[in-house]
Amino acid sequence: MVTATEKHYIDPKITLVGAGPGDPDLISLKGVKALRTANVILYDALVDERLLDYAPTEAIKVYVGNPSGDENFSQDVVNQLMVDYALNFGHVVRLKGGDLFVFGRGYEELDYAASYSIETEIVPGISSAISVPGLQGIPVTHKGCGESVWILSGTDSSGNLSAEIQDAARSKATVVILLGFDRLAEIVRIYQKLGKGGLPAAVIQNGSMTNEKTAIGLVNTIEEVAEESGIDNTGPVLLVFGPAVALHHDFQRIRQFFETSI
Repeated sequence: MVTATEKHYIDPKITLVGAGPGDPDLISLKGVKALRTANVILYDALVDERLLDYAPTEAIKVYVGNPSGDENFSQDVVNQLMVDYALNFGHVVRLKGGDLFVFGRGYEELDYAASYSIETEIVPGISSAISVPGLQGIPVTHKGCGESVWILSGTDSSGNLSAEIQDAARSKATVVILLGFDRLAEIVRIYQKLGKGGLPAAVIQNGSMTNEKTAIGLVNTIEEVAEESGIDNTGPVLLVFGPAVALHHDFQRIRQFFETSI
């Protein structure tokens, strides 16, 4: 690993780029322009590697995986790599799935770069929390059936079920939960205890990608539907609860099926 103390006579710069929900065509034009001028790209597990084709052939491309799941690439290590490469090679593009600031830990990287007085630029990405339901025809806000939206992480910083899910479930809002598939059963029980077992619900895995899987149903049935749809932990999953899910083109057929089967 290069070190920050070995600074060359170059102009370091870090550009944080949101790559969008997965489909490589959903990155912004400004994100593509940043990739075209990169000396180094640090990219995550959720980034489609076809985006690397926009970079110069001589650019250094470094896979840093998913910081939450690989001790070799903890957030601290990624922060240091980002700075070291900028000080030694010039323009570093930090390419991250989704949007930088929606559970993307982008501010931590921005703050770390600032501690070295390195020039930074932000290129927002399309957040999966809004775009993935939208691509399924589920608007997270819609007049009369979803006039606000909660975007939550399934767990808090200690790995416990987020306490805010209780408040969100009591609301009339569309509730989008990222990083919560492992806790789906607990979340379902929260809604059921509030008498909302008949609320429309969706589980979407690998949203916007060719291997996307979708489960549409009711709170009372969504665990079974997700299992039947083959949804598992091998890719990013988000959960959606609220009346707006009923606008999905398959919802009426699915609801009628379950109402006659249970």
